[in-house]
Amino acid sequence: MMRKFSDLKALFEASASPERALSMSAYMRNKFPFYGIPAPQRRLLCKPLLQAEKRAGVIDADFLARCWADEHREFQYLVIEYLVAMRRFLRPEHLSMLETFARSKQWWDSIDGLHGIFGYLGLNYPEVASLMLKWSEDEDFWIRRIAIDHQIGRKELTDTRLLERILIANFGSREFFINKAIGWSLRNYSRTDADWVRTFIEKHGERMSRLSLREASKYL
Repeated sequence: MMRKFSDLKALFEASASPERALSMSAYMRNKFPFYGIPAPQRRLLCKPLLQAEKRAGVIDADFLARCWADEHREFQYLVIEYLVAMRRFLRPEHLSMLETFARSKQWWDSIDGLHGIFGYLGLNYPEVASLMLKWSEDEDFWIRRIAIDHQIGRKELTDTRLLERILIANFGSREFFINKAIGWSLRNYSRTDADWVRTFIEKHGERMSRLSLREASKYL
C-alpha cells in the first residue's frame, strides 16, 4: 500500500500546476488545497492503477484510507473513482469505511460522488435501505443528502416507498443542499415515472420548499 500511495503521490506532484490549483481551490470556496490537475489528466494518471486493482478484484481499504487522509482534493476524487470502478467488489462490510468517507472532508463534490456508491450497494444488500432511512434523519445534513439522492439513476429499480419516506423526513429544512437534493431526486425519477412524481407533488407540495418544487417539476 505504501508504495502504491507514494508512487501515485509522486505522479500527482510532478503534474501539479500551482496556478490551476489556486483557481480550483477558489471554486471550492478554498475548503481544500489542490494540485491543480484537471480531471481528464488525473484520470489518465490513475488509469493503470485502477486497471491493476480491477484485475486483483480486492478493495484495498488501507490504500483508500491513506488517500482520503491526504489534504489534496485530487486524492478524494481518486477514492471516489476507485470505488465506482470497483463497485462490484463492495460488500456490506465496507459500509463503515464508506461512512468514514461520507462524514469527513465534506462538500458537495465528495457527497455527490459517494451517494451513487451507496445506491449501488443497496441494489444487492437490503441493509443499505435501513441505513439510508436512518441517515435521512441524521443531524449532519450532508449525510441526509446522501440518503435523499442515493437512488438517483436507478430508474425502474427505484424503491419509491423508501424514496417517499426519506423525502418526507426532510421537509421543512432551510438547508439549500437538502432542498436542492429533494428536487433533484424527484426530477431524476420523473424521467422514469412522471405520474408518480406528479402525484407526490400533489400530495406533499404544500410542505415542499420552492426550490424543491422548481427542481422536481423541471421535466413535468
